[in-house]
Amino acid sequence: MTDAAASSRMPAPARQPDGLPQREKPAPASERAPLDIARRIVELAEDKKAAEIVLLDLGSLTTMADYFVICSGGSERQLDAITDGIVESLRAEGVRPIGREGVAASHWVLLDFGSVIVHVFTPPERDFYGLEKHWSEARTILRVQ
Repeated sequence: MTDAAASSRMPAPARQPDGLPQREKPAPASERAPLDIARRIVELAEDKKAAEIVLLDLGSLTTMADYFVICSGGSERQLDAITDGIVESLRAEGVRPIGREGVAASHWVLLDFGSVIVHVFTPPERDFYGLEKHWSEARTILRVQ
């Protein structure tokens, strides 16, 4: 039997509506929806007892990011625990940050996951920078007190 005859008897792979073949296994972590990553970050921040967690949808306002997660920690040690907890847990899930700015000693840390940016502040710095006021046109997806 020729290769052409053998291949004509094999069933065609299932196709998606756009004509591309369907995946046989789940999408890689790099293809996780930004909202899924943002919600996971909120869960991880909650696990580390972050306060006043807010998830904002910036998608219609800027190309910088699709979502902001903003939260507070009461001390430098807690800021470290929140940011390290987020980075380590997501890394274990195959999602790596693009960048990290600030340190706990500055009372503000930014984690950049591409479509999702995380801001972790102490309360005075959060009030000073006022990101929620600055991005007041953004839709609030969730708020955890």
